[in-house]
Amino acid sequence: MGFLDFFKKVQVNNKTKTYWKELGGYYAYFSSFGNDIYQSELVRSCIRPLANFTSKAYCVSSNDYIARILNERPNMYMNGRSFLKKIRTKYEVDNTVFVYIQRNEFNRATGFYPVPYISYEAIDYSGNLYITFDFANGTKMTCAWDDLVVLRKDYNKSDIAGDDNTALLPLLDLIKTSNKGMENAIKSTANLRGILKSKIAMLDREDIKKQQENFVADYLNLENNGGIASLDSSQEFQPISMSPIVSNAAQMKELREDLYRYFGVNEKVVTGDMSGEEIEAFYELSIEPFLVDLSDELQSKIFTSRELGYGNHLMYEANKIQFASLTKKIDLWSNVVLYGGMTINEWRLACNMPPIEGGDVPIQRLDAAPIDAIKTEQTEESEDGTDEPQG
Repeated sequence: MGFLDFFKKVQVNNKTKTYWKELGGYYAYFSSFGNDIYQSELVRSCIRPLANFTSKAYCVSSNDYIARILNERPNMYMNGRSFLKKIRTKYEVDNTVFVYIQRNEFNRATGFYPVPYISYEAIDYSGNLYITFDFANGTKMTCAWDDLVVLRKDYNKSDIAGDDNTALLPLLDLIKTSNKGMENAIKSTANLRGILKSKIAMLDREDIKKQQENFVADYLNLENNGGIASLDSSQEFQPISMSPIVSNAAQMKELREDLYRYFGVNEKVVTGDMSGEEIEAFYELSIEPFLVDLSDELQSKIFTSRELGYGNHLMYEANKIQFASLTKKIDLWSNVVLYGGMTINEWRLACNMPPIEGGDVPIQRLDAAPIDAIKTEQTEESEDGTDEPQG
């Protein structure tokens, strides 16, 4: 069974369909970004930590069935973490992500599939919004807007989609040119070592070429262990020292920093060299907004207005403690868990450990008690006279 077999078959009459006209007269037709920025190793290095940190989130919902699907197996191809990595990567590369909600005959969500579109267009059919997707194998599929979770980055021009990454192309071209210039410089300095002059007048081209080949074969090869070349009076070798101009380290670093700023990361994020405070700042800036957007979209598309009115909810959470150092986690155990501030299982979850039986009940050290309890105990002792000195 292929990916398309999971889509609900929507039959649209071509005679009555029209292009969806957005506010301001904008017609929603979109094609994949012409230049694949994901082919750049620097772009991948920026996106990878965003996807990895996002994948640490887990779904909490009033509907345990939905939460279990999203956390364990959103679709036949992906587990919960792979699902989050996939949509976060497409979110950064394409700036618009569609997730198709598979439903059963009772209109209950049973699966979630990121849509691998090549292009798509918005269709108005009987006053309702549909999206027609084009796939790489040449097929098309039309889905109702209510069956699509839509995440958009750089949400500006269109009502349907986010803007593409055209603004990034000049920077990537500049980085590519700098790298190519360094490559050509290395090749040119390695190949051209000097000029061999002949003092014999009017040599034909074949003789000049033969002299060059003989000189290279005799002296410019690895077998010339002595490192000495000898020439007769009819020849002269003039060495060439080339120092091509290439981007220096500071310039290359600035180009990388520009790319990091575009994706909301930095050198420490890319290399994984962050302190606990830096991880928390990165989470609040680049991870939490995405999870909030994803949670809101899933909640509004999974539950009906009636179900939402009865308190049904869904939220992706990424415990900040998960990103803390081992020292901080141990400190939380001794100062928070042992005094009832969090349960054992909450702490184990932050340490990526499975829950244990009885771990959902808060615990408290025996040497700690509520202030009111201490005052009550002191009052009782005073009334009994147990605290009075013995005569």
